[in-house]
Amino acid sequence: MGAAERNVLEEILSRTRAELEVQRTAVPIAALEARCREAPPPRDFLRAVTRVGEGRTRRGPIRVIAEVKRASPSQGVIRADYHAAVLARDYAGAGADAVSVLTNGPFFQGGLADLTAVRQAVDRPVLRKDFLVEPYQLWEARAAGADAVLLIVAALPGAALSGLLGLARDLGLTALVEAHGREELERAVLAGARLIGINNRDLRTLTVSLDTTFALLPAVPSGVTVVSESGISRPEEVARLAEAGVDAILVGEALLREADVATGLRRLRSGP
Repeated sequence: MGAAERNVLEEILSRTRAELEVQRTAVPIAALEARCREAPPPRDFLRAVTRVGEGRTRRGPIRVIAEVKRASPSQGVIRADYHAAVLARDYAGAGADAVSVLTNGPFFQGGLADLTAVRQAVDRPVLRKDFLVEPYQLWEARAAGADAVLLIVAALPGAALSGLLGLARDLGLTALVEAHGREELERAVLAGARLIGINNRDLRTLTVSLDTTFALLPAVPSGVTVVSESGISRPEEVARLAEAGVDAILVGEALLREADVATGLRRLRSGP
């Protein structure tokens, strides 16, 4: 895209902040807090996506976070016959260890109702994947049934990342802290992240390369769980990531384009 490239992340964040102003009026935070007090305890997302081993030496099959989403900014509508709970059940039946649900409306055509439906449909931990920039959204996530939330380092300058990480812990939510480059990874580590996602997609340009994971992996401290996100579509890629010591992969589009997502997931995990 060069000098004329769109900064997709900034566009999404701007829209997110505007929508939050409306949402806070419609559903006061006190109402969310009351729902959270009545909610069942969160499922252990971190345990579900962590392989056994020391350092980057890992044993056992790589864990899979299978994603449900209707659309994306780069691909448009991905699955017209989209039923979040049905897809999640198919994923769980095929061995997914956790489910990620896109709840962003304007750019991904999702919503918190999808997350609630998935949480009720499966016994796997569920991640709210969205562009979370304020504490209100973590209360939203917990009230809707999320077990984990995505925190994107590039979207959280200054002390915002540490603040949301602390609130996530207080709410019993696992935080998947996402980084794309070395500086973002260092910020995630300094903030105390125990679960780091390495996004192979540059959110500012939408370009994708698995080399991002392989380049950053050596800089992740021992004891931190690593998820490789985006651009994973072939069994040989999964095998390479597993051998390198990645704990889990987050996969959406490659599965959602399959006529049968369960068959697609089994094929992805089958090895080269």
